[in-house]
Amino acid sequence: MLRWKVVAAAAVLALAVPAAAGCSAVDRALDCATTASTIAQSVDDLQQAISDAGEDPAQARESLDSIDKNLTKIEDETDDGDVGKAVSQLRGAVDSVRSDVEAGRAPEAKPVTDAADELTKVCTPG
Repeated sequence: MLRWKVVAAAAVLALAVPAAAGCSAVDRALDCATTASTIAQSVDDLQQAISDAGEDPAQARESLDSIDKNLTKIEDETDDGDVGKAVSQLRGAVDSVRSDVEAGRAPEAKPVTDAADELTKVCTPG
């Protein structure tokens, strides 16, 4: 009887380990799904801020502040390292645009789109 209990316990453990490993993939997908619309809106806001920066720098700064708030929210809602790294890259791109706007230079959008693309890759399963 004891032998069957040991076998049953081993079987439960064998099934639980892959299930637990699978949870991190599920958690990652949920984290990404939860943040996808926020990121998309942030990138749209940033692109609008870039196009409006020459005409209305105050609006560009306001948009950048909003994006920073969204990025902070994303950082607070996910514990996935890859998502966090992609968010950090996007934050760096936002900071670069902010520096350009503050200096009166034309901001560069490519680092922003590259960082957003990286986040999309991280959030894509497989």
